Amino acid sequence: MRIRLIGHSTVLIELAGLRVLTDPYFGTWGNPAYRRVTPPALAREDVGHLDAVLLSHNHWDHTDRRFFRGLAPTVPVAAPRRSRWVTRLKGARRVVGLRPWDTWALGELLVTAVPALHMATTVGFVLEAPEGTAYFAGDTYYRPFLKSVGERFHFDVALLPVTTYRIPMTMGETGAVKAVQALRAPTVIPIHLGLRPRSPLLRTRQTPEGFARRVTDAGLPTRVVILEPGAWWVPQAAVAR
Repeated sequence: MRIRLIGHSTVLIELAGLRVLTDPYFGTWGNPAYRRVTPPALAREDVGHLDAVLLSHNHWDHTDRRFFRGLAPTVPVAAPRRSRWVTRLKGARRVVGLRPWDTWALGELLVTAVPALHMATTVGFVLEAPEGTAYFAGDTYYRPFLKSVGERFHFDVALLPVTTYRIPMTMGETGAVKAVQALRAPTVIPIHLGLRPRSPLLRTRQTPEGFARRVTDAGLPTRVVILEPGAWWVPQAAVAR
């Protein structure tokens, strides 16, 4: 299993011999309210072959029309079932609609949609393969349903959003610590990074580093790995081999 942060919540996950991309967003400007301060590590056309795309929700910073229009029509895009029509409007052609707790098999990879809460119809995804299990939260606030997710699966790594905005779009540092306690993953990689509110009034001092300090201060055994765009993460056991 290998995980590469492309940028923001766009992550390339390689496992079970497959290449899966999450929440594709390759824009470099942002929108009128938010500026992209950290560009993606790869351009749309440089991602290469993909076996599937996982889309947690259809907000502008998680979907890329140009990417979807250029995606081979044979590549499936898993998305929330209730909003799969929006995903098609964004350019995706082969959409697999999933509700929370639905499962979808792709070769030796089993994908399970899990509950999430955001200002849109959304889900998270659990990816289970012979070499490990990963959790991609997409955008979600901390809520007790994360305890059910943590009880049902044994994770090797969890990708969690840590917000830095005055209007909270995802879980903040405190909520992310609660999520770590609920999920019990040995490794957490912060995502939803690289955007900054254009207005100083919407900015906060919350950072991935602050979240990591809170995890340490809480005495939790979880290791927080902060990836720069383009960097890879592999399990320590795999590195040892």
